[in-house]
Amino acid sequence: MLQAIRDRAQGWIAWVIVILIAIPFAFWGIDSYLGFRSEPAVAEVNGQEITERDLDIQFQNFRGQLRERLGAAFRPELVDDTKLRKEVLDNLVRDAVLAQASADLGLAASAQEIRGAILSEPAFRRGGQFDKAAYERAVQLQGMVPKQFEERLRQRLVSTQLSRLVAATEFVTDAELAEAVRVLRQQRSVSYLTLPTSRFISDRPIPEPEVLAYYEAHQDLFHVPEQVRVAYLVVDADTLGAAVPVSEEELRALYDQQMERFRQPERRAVRHILVELPRGADETAQQAARQRAEQIRARIQGGEDFAAVAKEVSDDPGSAPQGGDLGMIERGMMDPAFEQAAFALPQGQLSELVRSAFGLHLLRVEQIVPEGVKPFAEVKAELTAEAQKKQVEGQYFEIAERLANLTYEHPDSLQPAAEALGLPIQNSDWLSRQGGQGVLAHPKVVAAAFAPDVLEQGNNTELLEPERETMQAVVLRVIERKDAATRPLQEVRGEIETAIRTEVARTAAAEAAAGMVNKLRGGTPLSEVAGSTPITNLGLIGREDAKVPQALRNLAFTMSRPKAGEASYADTSLANGDAAVVVLTEVKDGSLEALTPEARDQEKQRLARNLGRQYYDHLMADLVGRAKVTRHTPKRPAENP
Repeated sequence: MLQAIRDRAQGWIAWVIVILIAIPFAFWGIDSYLGFRSEPAVAEVNGQEITERDLDIQFQNFRGQLRERLGAAFRPELVDDTKLRKEVLDNLVRDAVLAQASADLGLAASAQEIRGAILSEPAFRRGGQFDKAAYERAVQLQGMVPKQFEERLRQRLVSTQLSRLVAATEFVTDAELAEAVRVLRQQRSVSYLTLPTSRFISDRPIPEPEVLAYYEAHQDLFHVPEQVRVAYLVVDADTLGAAVPVSEEELRALYDQQMERFRQPERRAVRHILVELPRGADETAQQAARQRAEQIRARIQGGEDFAAVAKEVSDDPGSAPQGGDLGMIERGMMDPAFEQAAFALPQGQLSELVRSAFGLHLLRVEQIVPEGVKPFAEVKAELTAEAQKKQVEGQYFEIAERLANLTYEHPDSLQPAAEALGLPIQNSDWLSRQGGQGVLAHPKVVAAAFAPDVLEQGNNTELLEPERETMQAVVLRVIERKDAATRPLQEVRGEIETAIRTEVARTAAAEAAAGMVNKLRGGTPLSEVAGSTPITNLGLIGREDAKVPQALRNLAFTMSRPKAGEASYADTSLANGDAAVVVLTEVKDGSLEALTPEARDQEKQRLARNLGRQYYDHLMADLVGRAKVTRHTPKRPAENP
């Protein structure tokens, strides 16, 4: 049969087949023929696509930063991933609009600026010096390669130029400054007395109709959502046990295989002194800068210490406090002219004047580390940790794969997998869709527990890996279920009676405070109105005085200014439900004359910055509003990292 097909595939039949295959290749390309598609877009901004991959990377980074900032306080179950992704997408749209506006204005970031930003980033430094390996690892953790990171950094630097340009156009007049200081530095003399809710709590019996009415009006307070109890198995790389020791021979073999990885180019420890000279400076400025640089060079040649002189005169704010120390540099890190001079200079010798894009430099090479390969002893610990990590990863993936297979083969029980893998079956307390503790707090795990095939059909979940960054996997099944319900009246009667008494007491406290204010406004002395209630005299307070309860502070600065020798009165409710009566006796405006020249300049700069930020925010809102933004529904469901 095969021979018959071969015989018939000669001549015109073969040509017909070739033509039929060639048509889709010619019109739609091999991607279409094989079913490949480009990365789907989640939005378009003036024709520029934002891909789903861009959104995923930024979402993961943002969520990771949130977790890092909050530490132990981070509660995944309280984070709405849908809203978070929308916020991240809004930021990406805004960034795209900003980048386009910056490009239209001809703004750009030079390679030197990008290099400087990378070198000054603390996360990329080890022992006070730039560490290329640390830089590459940090970039990799963000799901990028250095080229992508540097492009994103370039966009960010360009974008900040626009914000600086807008802010720089704002200025503050003396009249505006005086008015701002008058209001913002205003102080008010305040006294207050508190009427605690507890004073008005009654022990009277609550009539049954009142209890029933409260119960029916507040059903949401007594609603118990659908709940489940689950059994689950967890595989965690961190708990798989100590890694098998790695032999010296294995480590040396790894070292030999990865020799290029440990190769280091020539490095030089360099100090410099910068005499700033902007591009396009006129002849007079150039001559003055050169004269100053020559004078500095003469001082060092005369025996003065280079580092001490650099601290005194260098115009580089980053290195001057360190005596001009730039740490170890490699080729490709600095301005070309600077780099050429640094790598041609003998150790310990003072350079001639070197002109770069930033000005005139004097250099001295403190140390030269020749090109070479890090010795085995220096990288042994790193190789050992990597080899052991690889072993643990191998164990993890092997066990996780077996767990997935066993729980799929036995969808109605975790017992076979637990026995085969030696994993303990863990049981949860009651869980709602808000999640529980540990791995059961993750939205992906909670969603799986309430999936129809798990909740209603009694199947095991598939293998779940809640966090992409960590090697942890879980399989669970529902062992008990409670439908959503409202707690019965008999169970919550005590809570209702307490709530009614508290509500009545708060109303009574507020009415008593309002009555006191009416008496005070009618001319009754404060001491008589207060009676046995203590009066707290705060004296003069500011708008941001932390020692004053916020509700009191907010009220005090909205009360009308009292006439001389009189007072203003008002009442408010505090955060704990107590009522308070506030007495305002004096308003003392802030005075521009009372400020020192330094404080006045700082206030003026702060006000200008605030106004600049406001104008920039208005500009961005306008740019985004006028941009053509199209959002697309994701073609695949969003994953929680």
